Amino acid sequence: MAYSSDVEGVKALNEAYQKLHAEITKVVIGQDDVVKLLLTAIFCQGHCLLVGVPGLAKTLLIQTMANALDLDFNRIQFTPDLMPSDITGSETLDNDRNFRFIKGPIFSNIILADEINRTPPKTQSALLESMQEYAVTIAGQKYGLSKPFFVLATQNPIEQEGTYPLPEAQLDRFMFMIQLDYPKFEAELAIVKATTSDIRYEVKHQVTGEEILYFQQLVRRVPIADNVVDYAVRLVHKTRPRTELASKEANEFLEWGAGPRASQNLILAAKCNALFSGKFSPDIEDVKAVALAVLRHRIVRNFKAEAEGISVEDIVKRIV
Repeated sequence: MAYSSDVEGVKALNEAYQKLHAEITKVVIGQDDVVKLLLTAIFCQGHCLLVGVPGLAKTLLIQTMANALDLDFNRIQFTPDLMPSDITGSETLDNDRNFRFIKGPIFSNIILADEINRTPPKTQSALLESMQEYAVTIAGQKYGLSKPFFVLATQNPIEQEGTYPLPEAQLDRFMFMIQLDYPKFEAELAIVKATTSDIRYEVKHQVTGEEILYFQQLVRRVPIADNVVDYAVRLVHKTRPRTELASKEANEFLEWGAGPRASQNLILAAKCNALFSGKFSPDIEDVKAVALAVLRHRIVRNFKAEAEGISVEDIVKRIV
């Protein structure tokens, strides 16, 4: 992609966002904020974890977004018997008795890890290298993944039987944890009318992989004021109990706070949020807009918070 200036590139990004948002919300009704966060992660080269009760269109949302992007897409249904090689691929003997690598479904641009907490940690960890290094290592040989590459995972928060909570190290690799709530009454009316008729919306490609790679670099070039960076880093430090900048809420209700990845993701997401709004540089309000999605899965409550029924969202909102 080549634009005459970054200003022209910003206008193209804003236009692409509007087209994608309109295309996705034709199919997924009443989840506008979720769609915005998901597209923010895409343009920031981040991965997303979507958490919500059954029937909130988590899988449909990701499939619809994949259709709107001109990218390869693979869906992996995570089950207790899924093995790491079922994700990454494995070496097999060919007819000449030579080992040949057969690529797994991870070799795609968009990976839907459906119900990621239904598989044991051994299989969950098969995603770690690909999410961080955009590669997989099989029998000592490293294989690069094509870019852009995103892991978009779904998780059901209410089922405990037969599930395996994601380790903190894996959670930290997700840029956002996006919480899906029940739709409002009017939105559910529209959903029921749309899904119980014979009308089917065709989702058209709006953005190519080449454009996404350009926009990802454009987001990183966005200038940002020192006071906004200071606010984001200070916000993350306030989540760390028993440290110099710890907030009263962190010391009282948190066992662990967020790490440096949270600061990095706050800045990138704030830059992208600003561009979506037609601004050329983010302010503190842009940081606040993405803070909950960035921090909610990176902090751990202590026993007192659990006993008093104080949620992670309550703590983050108090600190912000």
